[in-house]
Amino acid sequence: MKSLRKITALFTLLLMPFLAANAFNTQTDGPDEDVRTIKIKGTDQMKFDVTEINAVPGEKIRIVLTTVSKLPKMAMSHNVVVLKKGADAEAFANASAMARDNDYIAPDMKDQIIAATALAGGGDTVEITFTVPEDAGSYTYICSFPGHYLGGMKGTLNVKKPSS
Repeated sequence: MKSLRKITALFTLLLMPFLAANAFNTQTDGPDEDVRTIKIKGTDQMKFDVTEINAVPGEKIRIVLTTVSKLPKMAMSHNVVVLKKGADAEAFANASAMARDNDYIAPDMKDQIIAATALAGGGDTVEITFTVPEDAGSYTYICSFPGHYLGGMKGTLNVKKPSS
């Protein structure tokens, strides 16, 4: 009987830190349940591995970008910049290529952005969560690092109302 009490006491002592840690854990899955995550990889070939995202108006999306590169960050970094409908992606990319001090986002064109991740160098992962626009249509997303948009690093966010 004494050995059973010792085992129970030992088990309780070993379990206490786990129980105490979880008692103060207030994070729940609730807020993230309504967020759809899109994982995108950016490569040395200046391409996104996801070039089309379909969404519904008002949906919450998290874009998680991982850069796959062995080059230094200053030579090869990527971001995802989702532009407003009708924005001139090429003009945005050209202006942003000159904005090194602003992580290659043209300060005078920020009003054309719906969402943008930070720059990610090789092995880095960055993310952004945003609400999809209510206006159905096509929205371009690009990498604004110099030369990447012109090299083909772009995609389309297609916003369509659900069929009834």
